[in-house]
Amino acid sequence: MVGGGCYGTFYASQLAKAKARGKTDYRTVIVVDRDRDCRARRDLGETPDREFVLSDWSVFFDDWLSDARRTTNDARDDQIVPSPHMPHLMFEWVYRRARERWPDRDVLVTPVPGDFPTPYDRQSGGPDETRYVSWADWICPTHCIEPALCPAIGAPRTWEMSDTVRDLASRLRANGRPVSGPALFVCKHEVFGVGMFAADAVRAGDRLVAEAGASGNHAEVLVGTISSCHGALNLLALGAQ
Repeated sequence: MVGGGCYGTFYASQLAKAKARGKTDYRTVIVVDRDRDCRARRDLGETPDREFVLSDWSVFFDDWLSDARRTTNDARDDQIVPSPHMPHLMFEWVYRRARERWPDRDVLVTPVPGDFPTPYDRQSGGPDETRYVSWADWICPTHCIEPALCPAIGAPRTWEMSDTVRDLASRLRANGRPVSGPALFVCKHEVFGVGMFAADAVRAGDRLVAEAGASGNHAEVLVGTISSCHGALNLLALGAQ
């Protein structure tokens, strides 16, 4: 679980309620926060199935998502519960892995090109070049689970962000861009309003980058962390060897 603030506290509490009522099961909820006295620790405390890790998020994921850890643990069903306001951490992990894989090659983060049909479309303006997109041009209800009937407009939800991002990748390829993917980490609401995506999906994104760069030619990989309605997109560019 990314963060032990207000969102992490709510998600950890909801998971505990769901488990107590027999709606889900899990080995351990790991709450990662740099604050030893984070709200989740104060309000919920440690339990046999809840652990707190004092760490920077990037440092934690470098270890937790590593190949060595993956092969020594039965982690096939591990899930990541993101915070709505976290940076694009999974792309940052894939990016760091690419730089480690090709230390003598240009590995760059470049702006995501192309028109996007969503009403909300903003470039971060920072060095991470993240493009934030959303099908909502309204303020969504807190902890919305993105049902088929959108509660904000009272009408069926006619969009799916994964389809929209895949369509962008196809259009970029049709225009001659050497774009692979997209590698998508899709957050789905599994139980009691808690959204999550599989850790193995992130590792699969890393493998996609490795495959795209294997030829040594210039390559680009579109990477997104998305839900049905919202998304954070980045383009990883690999220079020719």
